[in-house]
Amino acid sequence: MGIEEKLPSGVLLTTVEGVAGYMRKASFWPATFGLACCAIEMMTSGGPKYDLARFGMEVFRASPRQADLMIVAGRVSQKMAPVLRQIYDQMPEPKWVLAMGVCASSGGMFNNYAIVQGVDHVVPVDMYLPGCPPRPEMLIDAILKLHDQVQQTKLGPNRAREVEERENAALRALPTSEMRGLLR
Repeated sequence: MGIEEKLPSGVLLTTVEGVAGYMRKASFWPATFGLACCAIEMMTSGGPKYDLARFGMEVFRASPRQADLMIVAGRVSQKMAPVLRQIYDQMPEPKWVLAMGVCASSGGMFNNYAIVQGVDHVVPVDMYLPGCPPRPEMLIDAILKLHDQVQQTKLGPNRAREVEERENAALRALPTSEMRGLLR
């Protein structure tokens, strides 16, 4: 009862976007951007017990020019934010960002002037992973959910429009220095 019996004459029809999405999701090359304790959990997920290689992520890339997924693991300081943005800008398109941990997602318990209150003030984020620190299983689950998003990604001018909208939304976000009250 294989796929050959389900398809007439062995023909399978799909779209170019469908094939490209399938190939992209099966070959993520993450950039290492570990800033705090979440980085230990990110490194553990690449080890033999959790084995991210099962999902096409064998090697964490040290060069942003070879990566298409940035995992921001830990708190981002105001001094580190321009470096994060520069690394993001050096990554080739298409690129995705996963904010790992509550510090990267929202600043965490560090509600002060030195820590960026959410990495989405610096780069557009595709997936948020809560936890302090999140377990490797949670990271793998977030990556698998990101795989589903990547498979549905548009190509060409549709993708460019989508990226531009996300980028503009990130740039319109209120700077943390201007936030007042309990939200700060």
